Amino acid sequence: MNGGSGSPAGEIILTPDGSRTALSARYGEAYGSRHGAAGQARHVFVEGTGTTCHPHPRVLEVGFGLGVNFRATLADGAWRGVPLEYVAYEFDPAPAEVLRSVAEDGEGADHPAWAALLAGWGGESPLRVEAGKVRLTVHFEDVLTAPLPLGWATALYLDGFSPARNPEVWTPAFVGRLAGALGPGGVLATYSAAGHVRRALAASGLTVEKRPGPPGKRECLRAVRGA
Repeated sequence: MNGGSGSPAGEIILTPDGSRTALSARYGEAYGSRHGAAGQARHVFVEGTGTTCHPHPRVLEVGFGLGVNFRATLADGAWRGVPLEYVAYEFDPAPAEVLRSVAEDGEGADHPAWAALLAGWGGESPLRVEAGKVRLTVHFEDVLTAPLPLGWATALYLDGFSPARNPEVWTPAFVGRLAGALGPGGVLATYSAAGHVRRALAASGLTVEKRPGPPGKRECLRAVRGA
């Protein structure tokens, strides 16, 4: 997420699928879906980008938040035994104890990479973790002005707060930069199906597809870069 003022995370919210999220005091929204945070992570991002089928996923995430998408991806990679490279940006990291509370008993929470992330969370930027087949880098900086890897990602998770609350990460100019971070055949996924988001993705040269949304959402989007 990009900048603002106020405390980054508030109350913990238990969602219907048994997973947790938390309320952002800054944006007045929950970090993840109140209808099922883990379910949204799997459906929209991990499955929506085809990461569940990729032999060596390279994931770029805009809005690391509470790490729910990372843990879902981590759990999938561990179950399949494939290497995972993951690069994320988070301008305003929530306290480590909030990440720990949200992850308690959840998927991926027992992985050594998650323990290493918690140990280094909120310290020097970037935070780098290597554990088994996992390489994670979290940049604690504003993604709007940060350099992005070019042509690198097999999957891109666009998971900023809603366009109404955090419009900067949904603009055509920034979406165009995200498109440039995808490798050939790479897939961008987002929970938003707003018309201006679809148009921005299409204008960046990606092929945009609507998908059925997770619980609480009628539709979500995936956008594919040509091979």
